[in-house]
Parts: sequence; structure tokens; C-alpha cells
Amino acid sequence: MGNARSLSQERPPTGELPLGFFACPNPDCEAFNRFGGDNLSVAEHMGKEKAIRRLYCRCCKTRFSERQGSLLEYSKLPLPAVVRIVKCLGHGCSMEATADICEVDARTVQRIVDRGGTRAEDFHRLSLERLQEPLEAVQMDELHGRVAEKDGEKRGRLRGVAGWVARGVMSPWK
Repeated sequence: MGNARSLSQERPPTGELPLGFFACPNPDCEAFNRFGGDNLSVAEHMGKEKAIRRLYCRCCKTRFSERQGSLLEYSKLPLPAVVRIVKCLGHGCSMEATADICEVDARTVQRIVDRGGTRAEDFHRLSLERLQEPLEAVQMDELHGRVAEKDGEKRGRLRGVAGWVARGVMSPWK
């Protein structure tokens, strides 16, 4: 493998993300979660190689790391390693396989999965809150579910999709 590089030789992508990709994380700020505003500036650089920016919000006078709330928060992994872990998981690799491929501990992969799941749940909740139309107008393209265990035993009285239809949460499809 002549051109194969190890994780330690990889460098993060050049250039920093523009400030428009960030928003103030302070819930008491009038610019809270507002991306693309002109309220943020770079206050200082921090970290071992001064590669992490500390941002400053002009509205509420709060300082915060650009990594706050991301998968990289409190992480010592380089960005390419985290990207590789997420790609492996996205392609369906197991946690053990991902840990082996990315040369990290399986607990590290589990931490990234936990953090990513929390972020995805928060994003989903915020997306639902911002919907213009009522939830009844939302349609599902696909529905996958399992009503019974693989051996044929039912897990409970009304489980999965059948339970949704029976309780009136979802109308039966044709």
C-alpha cells in the first residue's frame, strides 16, 4: 500500500468554517440559534496547536468554543478520524468493525454514536417545531417495522405499526 496514510499523517481540511455556520448557544440571547448573523467574531484561538477558535457573541457577550455542541466537543481525535468513524457507521459497519477500521477503541465509537444520536434527536425536534404545516399533513414514504420477534412470538399486545394503527395514531394504508 504505497499511498496509504495512517490517521496520524492525515491533516484536517484546510480553511476554517465561516462564522455563518455558527450560532450563539446561549438560550437567553436574542441571537440564539440564529445562523448567518453578524453577531459572532473570533475572540481567540485555543488548543494544543491553536486550531480551535473561541467565538464571541456581541449580543449577549458570551464566549464559546466553535466545537461546542458538535461531535468534536471534548474530543482529542483529529477531525479526519471522526469523519472516518461517521462514514463507516453510515455505510452500515458495526461498532467493532468501525473501531478496527479507524484504529480506535470501541468505546470511542460508542461515545460518538451517543453524541451523534443526541444531536440528531435535537435536530429532529427543532425541525418538527419549525414546521409550517400541521403534522397531519406529513406523509411517510416508507414504513419499516417489526410486529413480532423473529421466532414468531409476539413481544406484547399491540406493538410496532399494528399498535399505531389500532390506537388511531396512524391510519391504515392501502
